[in-house]
Amino acid sequence: MRSRWLVGLLLGVFVVSLATPAAAGEGDKIVRTKSANGLPVISSVCQLLGCQVLGSLDTLPDQTSAPSSLFLVRGLLYDTVTLLLSVLGLAAIEPDLLVQMVPDANWASQQASSHVVDQLWDQVPMTYYGSTAWQAYLVQPASAIVRLPDTHCGLRATGAGTVAVIDTGVDPTHPTLKPVLTAGYDFLANSSAVNEDTVLQALSPVVDGIVEWVNPATAAAVNQASSHVVDDANHSAYGHGTMVAGVVHLTAPTARIMPLKAFAANGQGHTSDILRAVYFASKKGAKIIHMSFSRPTSSPELKLALDFASLRGIILVASAGNDGQATLVYPAAYGNVIGVASTANDDTRSWFSNYGSQLVTMAAPGEGIITTYPGGGFAAATGTSFSAPIVSGGAALLVGLQGSATPNQVLSALSHAKRLGPELGYGRADLYQAVLAGRALWPLAASSPVPDSCASYGLDWSEAR
Repeated sequence: MRSRWLVGLLLGVFVVSLATPAAAGEGDKIVRTKSANGLPVISSVCQLLGCQVLGSLDTLPDQTSAPSSLFLVRGLLYDTVTLLLSVLGLAAIEPDLLVQMVPDANWASQQASSHVVDQLWDQVPMTYYGSTAWQAYLVQPASAIVRLPDTHCGLRATGAGTVAVIDTGVDPTHPTLKPVLTAGYDFLANSSAVNEDTVLQALSPVVDGIVEWVNPATAAAVNQASSHVVDDANHSAYGHGTMVAGVVHLTAPTARIMPLKAFAANGQGHTSDILRAVYFASKKGAKIIHMSFSRPTSSPELKLALDFASLRGIILVASAGNDGQATLVYPAAYGNVIGVASTANDDTRSWFSNYGSQLVTMAAPGEGIITTYPGGGFAAATGTSFSAPIVSGGAALLVGLQGSATPNQVLSALSHAKRLGPELGYGRADLYQAVLAGRALWPLAASSPVPDSCASYGLDWSEAR
């Protein structure tokens, strides 16, 4: 009798699914199966309910036949199917929410001081680890505040390991970044060519209008002679990934950078692309995952993906967001993620930065940061998107001391920061003190070769302390 009732119920659901258009405001779904090899399960469900399996989210792009338990599905009616999760062999389902980066047009005028603009035009070329970079990039205030010259030259710590940057891609031809880029992936175009210029992809509907946010980039000034200048809405986030990668490279110049594109040039992407990027980084040898994005609600699957990475010894870093509030945003608020706020050059909290002990692990300078920009140029940018990669770079400095450093060990060393009050966690990053603390953890750590940035800093490495 029970089996007859169950068959009738499933047939009823099937009839409802046929009567309802597949994408009638429901959007795509992220579905986890109970089975580790869940393709037969989800395929049977979609055959029954009229949905479509778009692909696996937890396998590598070139391993389509590998066992998977996480899928992106189109046309699955959320409210109906949640009643049948156990019966259908499904473990969980959540909407594939839209991620959007929307720069505030007022920020440029508010943050572009004449000092920053003047600095940006200091284009004297300086040697920097296999390439050249503008002097403005190397000797900017943020470098001095977190003590990069002393760390690179006095302690001969310049970083190692691979930092996976989940963002809008990168300019692979930028002369400053090109020597340190490693193979990445574009999850929007399903291509190994990761470029800021990828054509925008069609986006599926957003369930309930809930939006995730990548923390905005604000270019205070761009060298228009050598960089692209894009003002239209379709390119509102253009350059964000290249700028974030540039801050990582400034901080840890001998670490590798793995560009993972989960956002288009208009700032839009989906949770499913972020999940694919996290699993890709975890399985392709990244030691640090950098995330300059946030969403107002927790995603169970994003939490599981980051737990998967953390258990593999990967250090997770995320920006705290630019709402200027004591609010929780994710992934920064997860317990195994280092959430990074922004500080001004006078070591006060930036007015736009989120704060609070449940969100912020530590802070770093995030105003008027001079960094790489597509087209071979440089730009000044403001936001927690650009304070967070200083901390990711700091983690790479510590990985340079000990390649097998655990997330807890790295955090312990980074916690040697300048205290600024409880709302900013351990305080503003002091990478010199962090590396000293790392050397105490790993007394046999080797030094990097004589850093070639010392002359650019105006320092003699043998005397710098």
